[in-house]
Amino acid sequence: MLYPLYEAGHLMLAPMRLAAEATRLACENPFNPLAYAPQSRTLAAGCEMFERATRVYAKPAFGLGVPERIVWERPFCRVVAFGEPSAALEAKPKLLIVAPMSGHYATLLRGTVEAFLDSHQVFITDWADARQVPASAGRFGLDDYIDTCIALFAALGPDLHVAAVCQPSVPVLAAIARMEAENHPLVPRSAVLMGGPVDTRRSPTAVNALAREKGFAWFERHCIHTVPSGYPGAGRAVYPGFLQLAGFMGMNLDRHADAHHAMFDHLVRGDGDSAARHRAFYDEYLAVMDLTAEFYLETIERVFINHDLPRGTLRHRGERVDLGAIRRCHLMAVEGEKDDITGLGQTRAALDLAVNLPEAAKSYHMQPGAGHYGIFNGSRFRADIVPLVRDFMERSLRPAAPRPAPVVPAPEPHPILLRDGPAIQPPRALPERPILLPEPGLGLAKRHGPQEAIPQRIAL
Repeated sequence: MLYPLYEAGHLMLAPMRLAAEATRLACENPFNPLAYAPQSRTLAAGCEMFERATRVYAKPAFGLGVPERIVWERPFCRVVAFGEPSAALEAKPKLLIVAPMSGHYATLLRGTVEAFLDSHQVFITDWADARQVPASAGRFGLDDYIDTCIALFAALGPDLHVAAVCQPSVPVLAAIARMEAENHPLVPRSAVLMGGPVDTRRSPTAVNALAREKGFAWFERHCIHTVPSGYPGAGRAVYPGFLQLAGFMGMNLDRHADAHHAMFDHLVRGDGDSAARHRAFYDEYLAVMDLTAEFYLETIERVFINHDLPRGTLRHRGERVDLGAIRRCHLMAVEGEKDDITGLGQTRAALDLAVNLPEAAKSYHMQPGAGHYGIFNGSRFRADIVPLVRDFMERSLRPAAPRPAPVVPAPEPHPILLRDGPAIQPPRALPERPILLPEPGLGLAKRHGPQEAIPQRIAL
């Protein structure tokens, strides 16, 4: 019932929003004599704050001043490419930015895209708002997310670089590991993981503690609701965007309250530049989308509660996801010193788990003074992180040195305990047999169908 109540509340406030907007326009009209009274600016500021606090924010535009093209599309995801096709553009290396599917739209990474436009062909995943996807399109869970990543890597390859920002670090790693295990010829050249929750047992934050304390059943009971009628996805079970926004705001409520109080003061004083910066940030921050219930709950359970990936128990379509299979794709982890979403060490764990990847193919950077947002946007990102990422991706294209034999950790021997008797040590393990790898892409073709295993022709 919560979703229909939220929609009803928004509709009930619509006349008040219209009245507030009309009052604001009247108070700012230069032909209105009362607009020059000292109280008019205060009244106009109050009306604007009320209208902004009660509106539903639409999906923003990238607005980067370059053409945008859709080069790949499925019901829950499409890929946006930037720039008109040309020989000069195609000569640049390809970079796929995998945006988080965690409530905000891909436009939140506008600064990330802009930082690489001059040096790369930039693509970004534009995830769909679940309430806009008809129920007939089916479910979209964590396995489907990994399938999507594999299909994208194959479609945009070869020599593709990937940057996963926050939440997609886990499915991107899983997709790379599965492709490596199948000896897929189009595995990405490199992957940059920015503030990703690979192992949330390290430096747990308030977000991690909440998942651990509440447990799976609590999230299923309190966070999942049904899309009401009036939307294409009516009847679909989702984690609503307005609940996510309440969680985002609640984590730093004092900071957001101070920012809005400062906005009111800027409007009263006529400080248009400061007010414009506030509007630009919150127009983006307050625009949220729904997530499918299955994806949200599976992520909570498998990533934040059970820690399946670092424990080696994560499975994709029944197959174990082993980061030890990664031998060709270079990995870089980027973390922020003051990140309160993904604690220090959680992303770096990916480098430790990729035991068969040469150390020369690994890179790590901790950005001093940066929070979660600062490792993929802002001045520190542009000045310090972007040059390191560019250099890392360039190094990954150079011929690799011969790789050592893969490390296959032996299972730990455990004594067999007999009832009322002494412990008997198990027999010594037999010599290992050579591991036979399947034909390139064969296993993926069997599980995901030929369309996903064979590189797709797309308009670049």
